[in-house]
Amino acid sequence: MPTILGQNQYGKAENRVVKITRDGDTHHIKDLNVSVALSGDMDDVHYSGSNANVLPTDTTKNTVYAFAKEYGIESAEQFGIHLARHFVTSQEPIHRARIRIEEYAWERIETSDGNSKFIGADEVKHSFVRKGQEVRTTQITFDGEQWEVVSGLKDLTVMNSTNSEFWGYVKDKYTTLQEAYDRILATQVAAQWRYNWTSDEDRMPNWDKSYEQAKKHMLQAFAETYSLSLQQTLYQMGSRIINSRSEIDEIRFSLPNKHHFLVDLEPFGLKNDNEVYFAADRPYGLIEATILRDGVEPKIPVDMTNL
Repeated sequence: MPTILGQNQYGKAENRVVKITRDGDTHHIKDLNVSVALSGDMDDVHYSGSNANVLPTDTTKNTVYAFAKEYGIESAEQFGIHLARHFVTSQEPIHRARIRIEEYAWERIETSDGNSKFIGADEVKHSFVRKGQEVRTTQITFDGEQWEVVSGLKDLTVMNSTNSEFWGYVKDKYTTLQEAYDRILATQVAAQWRYNWTSDEDRMPNWDKSYEQAKKHMLQAFAETYSLSLQQTLYQMGSRIINSRSEIDEIRFSLPNKHHFLVDLEPFGLKNDNEVYFAADRPYGLIEATILRDGVEPKIPVDMTNL
């Protein structure tokens, strides 16, 4: 039975690049994990093995490191835009480039006056500790004319120790879960939001400011929502971002419900008044949804694997 080639892409994944910017004695760090995926006129390499249109993945890796030196890393989004533009405009067979970046944040270590004097320096500005809150993400896609920028974060763990309930749900013969009128609500946020910037003719967002503001509104909505379900909280988080940030049209969340169950202490003659919980890591409820600006078509795919 004859076969044909379907969707395909190739590139070098997970290029770890750390860029140190030295401003006198003050140093700054950008720590990225960059994955490149390219697609275009690649039928021949699949059908016959001809590499005439293939830019080696090793070359894409080298480009990442060279660009870190040539252009610096202003933001993950800006760095991805430089790379995507380069691959599409410099290689005729390549019609579409996707740059996916994870950014790992570092913060400066504050040292004591005594310690600074001991090592012979007035102030230490080159020592850092890795932040553990979340990983910043972005995906840049370029086809030579239109841009798509989908940024976000993952591994952001949040908890409300009260102001959360869960009751009134469907029950059948397999239901054992007890209704809760005061529970812990915790999740590990993974979110991707799509910018409405698509053309070089339009004004580009301030990527770093936009990220910080989106995260702020997300966290404020989580904290300020009296939750009757994680779905309700998710919707409020997305709505707060859409309503507060005009440059963002769509946001998709994946929220695992990090369950906390009250421990039965009655066998020990103790009353557990919402004080002692068992934190279960699996299985977990997984709540996912996309929130859109009214009138906007959804474009963030449920599966972001393919270019």
